[in-house]
Amino acid sequence: MSLLTPFVWILLILPLFIFASIKSKKINVKYLIFFFLYFLADTYIQYLSKTYISLEFISLKFAWAGKIISLIFSLIIIFSVGKEDRRAIGFTTQTNSKKQLKFGLLFFFGFLLFDFAFKMILFPKGGTFDLETFAFQSTMPGLTEEIAFRGICLWFLDKAFEPNWNFKGIKFGWGFIIVTVLFGVVHGAVLTPDHQFKFDIVTIVYLTLISSISVGVLRKFSGNLIYSILGHNCINVMNAVIRIL
Repeated sequence: MSLLTPFVWILLILPLFIFASIKSKKINVKYLIFFFLYFLADTYIQYLSKTYISLEFISLKFAWAGKIISLIFSLIIIFSVGKEDRRAIGFTTQTNSKKQLKFGLLFFFGFLLFDFAFKMILFPKGGTFDLETFAFQSTMPGLTEEIAFRGICLWFLDKAFEPNWNFKGIKFGWGFIIVTVLFGVVHGAVLTPDHQFKFDIVTIVYLTLISSISVGVLRKFSGNLIYSILGHNCINVMNAVIRIL
């Protein structure tokens, strides 16, 4: 992808930021700037690592190096803040009430069942088993992306736009909406190195309304990142399994 791609992603969801700014009573600009800086830094860390660090000499084709460096970068930020902020990020083993956790799990598995049925119909089958694919998909994407999107990014945005909506005792705000949509955009839009813009609206809408929102609700109602990480990796492993059936 082009180095300008992250800025394209931000431009695509800029209307959400504008709308959030209009609707919010107060905006903490400092944390909004922190969000943009963190998002861009994490994106370029992964992009440059993938470009310049190759693990093919040990027969690894996936972006292990980029994901590991991204994880280290995120952990440095997490451990540079206080205990309460770490909990707000979701970096804790504490959970919300059993009732809230149950709702989050039921919501996620309901969407996962639909996701499975939909992909069983549309996904190509007959692929071959690849150990690295399963090892990578069951660990790194969920671990790094959940900490980044529904951990640090959501925390920054909730600081920038204070959540004011309450559903079953859980506060939601514009940060949740922005992160949910951004996740879909990042996976469905790209500016190629020769500056051709590729935009897969189906991927963006599906990931936003199914995968991203289900994992996001699980993150909010569980109260930590553990469940959303496991849920994210569960979706990825399910995708890999369907392709080899």
